[in-house]
Order: sequence, then structure tokens, then C-alpha cells
Amino acid sequence: MDPLHHYLYYVEGGGQARRYGIAVGGEGFGWSGVATVHSKQEWPDWYPTKEIIERHPELTAGLKELPGGQGMPGGPDSPLGARALYLWQGNKDTLYRIHGTNEPWKIGSNVSSGCIRMINDDVIDLYDRVRISTKVVVLASNVG
Repeated sequence: MDPLHHYLYYVEGGGQARRYGIAVGGEGFGWSGVATVHSKQEWPDWYPTKEIIERHPELTAGLKELPGGQGMPGGPDSPLGARALYLWQGNKDTLYRIHGTNEPWKIGSNVSSGCIRMINDDVIDLYDRVRISTKVVVLASNVG
């Protein structure tokens, strides 16, 4: 993943790679390293962090009590879009996600709260290709 240039590359065999446009945020520029895909979900529920709620208190109006706490049910209106891949380092959740978006016009910009956003068609394609335990490399951006 190349957050500075807003691209995610899925490396295939034979020296080939698929390139997807992405949107990233301030935390996306701050975190780099190697992780693995720990789990994947279709139409995932969204649970905003305390920090997101502090920055955007207006979001609380759209939250509901879900099995995992206060959040937004998965579906077309969810900020996580059609699919999500959850990245871990060892036994620790990085809180870093690769997910779809309900705001596709923001691809190519710095907008999210630390995750990698993709248009829903692209994240569905990636989701179908990536397996659990796939290695993910996030390049340092040298920004910030």
C-alpha cells in the first residue's frame, strides 16, 4: 500500500499487480509497517472510536445499539461500505482497516480516520482475491 500516492497494489504471480485507487487520512500517513489480514466481513457494522465521536459528535444521532456496542449497521449507508479487511500485527488489532466507502468521490484524497477506503466495486474485487493471513505492507509516507 502506498498512502502518499493513494494506491493499493495487490501483487499477483508472474510479476503482475493490480492497482486500486484509495483514500487515506492523517492516521494513514502515521502508520506504516507489515500486518496480516486477520478477518474479512461483508457489509460490516461500523463502530466509531471514542476519538471519532469526539471529533464528530453529530455522528451519534445515526448510531444504534448493536451486538458490539454503539454503531451503525452494515449496508449502503455505512461508512465501511460493502466489505472490510481487518489488519493485525501478531495477536494485536492495528485498528487499521481496508474497506469500502459510501463516498466514492473522495478516492484519491486524504479524508479518513486512519483506514484505507476504496470504492465498493474495488473492495469487493480485492475481498474476493485476498485470503486470511495475507501479508499487507504499508509504505511510510514521510509526511507529518
